[in-house]
This record gives sequence, structure tokens and C-alpha cells, in this order.
Amino acid sequence: MALFSKPAAAPLSLRVLARLLSYPDAQLRGDLDDMRQALISENAIATPRLAELETLITTLARGNALDNEADYVEVFDRGRATSLHLFEHVHGDSRDRGPAMIDLAQTYEKAGLFLGPNEMPDYLPVVLEFVSTQPPAEARAFLSEMAHIFNAIFNALQQRNSPYASVLGALLELSGEKAHPVKVVADEPLDTTWEEPVVFDGCSVKGQGKPGQPQPIHFVKTDAARTHQKLAAPAGATP
Repeated sequence: MALFSKPAAAPLSLRVLARLLSYPDAQLRGDLDDMRQALISENAIATPRLAELETLITTLARGNALDNEADYVEVFDRGRATSLHLFEHVHGDSRDRGPAMIDLAQTYEKAGLFLGPNEMPDYLPVVLEFVSTQPPAEARAFLSEMAHIFNAIFNALQQRNSPYASVLGALLELSGEKAHPVKVVADEPLDTTWEEPVVFDGCSVKGQGKPGQPQPIHFVKTDAARTHQKLAAPAGATP
């Protein structure tokens, strides 16, 4: 990515962006006017992007609350491309995700910040709350490290014509990076992702040496079975 500017420190704007990416419940709707004023007063986001954010805020404030909530769930909770859990984009379901979560949580704790019982350290609103507490240089460096993820989510949101793309665009600009097109991998349909595994699928013809022909079944006596046999045998008997 090409560096195009060195953004100013923007703790208020980062907190507002974090809140805009949170579920649009009644509490969020009640805070929208204050959030709008915070963005304007800090003046850290470029005017064109600020106008986009104003449109999103207006939609959340004046639009149908149930529709806005449903749209949020559809955008952020039904696909990996727009997931707000950053390690979903980096590690997926691999074993590396757990250690990365622990490291990030420890980074927060060293700064004196502790997660609530249901908060995940890689959830973007949580990450932004942390970054907003850091000195300007550290905040920029932290955001810059995540800019490629911001860009991927930004592209996925633009592809869906979602007004939430403006939030990720603002984050890219605050990190000193410029958005660029990337290939967005289509998410699997939910019916496929959540599909129950076929019962006894391990006994299918997949991987058999002679599919279509009778296959031998081997019963292996486990240690637990042998232990049970010993316990059930009469005294003095040899199992």
C-alpha cells in the first residue's frame, strides 16, 4: 500500500468508529448525536469520508431500527469476508488463532486494559478502543499493521454496497494507508457452512480401495473394554 499522508492522532474518532461498528441497539442510537459532534470537533477524518460517515449515522438514527439491526447481522455475522473478528482473516480456523488471541489479550493487559467476560480480543471495536488509548506514534503503527485487513473488509463491504464501508475507509486513512482493490472470495452459502455432517459418512465409499464391493469391518478391543472385562471376570479367572 502506498503511504499518502501522516494522519493526526484521533482518539475520539477511533472510539466513534469503534461504536459505529457495534450492534445498532437502542443505546447506540441514543449516542449518535454525540458521536457525530465528536467526529466534527476532532476534524481528523477527511471531508469526503466524513460525509459518508454522516450518511451512515443518519441511516442509523432515522432508519427503521429493526431493519438496521437485521442489516448489521446480515453484513457482519453471515460471512467471513466481512467478519469483524480480525484473526478470522489471518488465521481462519487454524490452531494459530488461539495463541494469537492470548498474545493480544496480554498486550491489552500490559496497557492496563482488561476484557469483559464475553469480549474477544480480536473483535475490531475492541481493538479500536485499545488503539485509541495509545500515543499517536504507537496508534499509527498498530493501525498500519492491520491496514491490509481493513482493506480486505473495505472491499467486501463496497462489493455489498454497504454504508459501513465508510468506517473501514476512515480507518485506512487514519492508519496512513490508501485503499486499493483486492479480490474478494465469495462466502459459502450458510446452508453449506452450517450443514450437518452426513451420518456414518466415515463409512462412505470415499477413499476405499475397492468402492462398490463389500468391505471388511474390523473390531478393535480398546483398553477400556479390556479393563471392563477384567473387572467383570470371576476371581481367579484369566480374561
